[in-house]
Amino acid sequence: MRKTNFVSDEYYHIYNRGVDKREIFSDRYDADRFFQSMKEFNVVDPIGSIYENSFADDKKHKLGSSTPKSKLVEFICYCLNSNHYHFLLKQVAEDGIKKFMHKLGTGYTNYFNGKEKRNGSLFQGRFKSIHIDSNEYLLHLSAYVNLNDRVHGLDKLGSSTPKSSWEEYVSMKNFTTEFCSPDIILDQFDSRIEYEKFALEALENIRERKNINDELSDELLLE
Repeated sequence: MRKTNFVSDEYYHIYNRGVDKREIFSDRYDADRFFQSMKEFNVVDPIGSIYENSFADDKKHKLGSSTPKSKLVEFICYCLNSNHYHFLLKQVAEDGIKKFMHKLGTGYTNYFNGKEKRNGSLFQGRFKSIHIDSNEYLLHLSAYVNLNDRVHGLDKLGSSTPKSSWEEYVSMKNFTTEFCSPDIILDQFDSRIEYEKFALEALENIRERKNINDELSDELLLE
């Protein structure tokens, strides 16, 4: 039984890694595909195949008939590392996190196994989850997730996809639209520069302690 009871309009730290600590992104195309899955599987209604759905969406776009779809979760921030990921999510539909993570995990595993000609699980069991029960926790966790690749000293995805939402928080110059919903964090600072200063200071503390609090232990992928 999962310990976390997911409640709508509450915030959660969601994370997992590859089985046997294996890489879940072999190259930039894998990271791009995972990010695409993060976007396309985040809908209440089934979408079927991402590949087939891309043609339908392209047709709707050309005809001007595309309409917004109801989401399962809101992304506050995220980070993709070569062998694990971190999300900070707000549930916005009933059972939204469970439904979204099932779609994401199943869809990406099917893609990856087909590409790599392998069978079996890709991720280390069920995704892990922690309820964010205070504003202080929320703020510090946003820094931890946004800068998680720096926590681990990782920088090798080489993807056209942003490996984290950090740039979305500190500079929108490379983004035409926001993927995340950062206002719950950024509205608590006078400017993006002030948030950047806060997050970088928090990063130094994280590097020293290798955790945010007692819950962020080895189970949380800190090695």
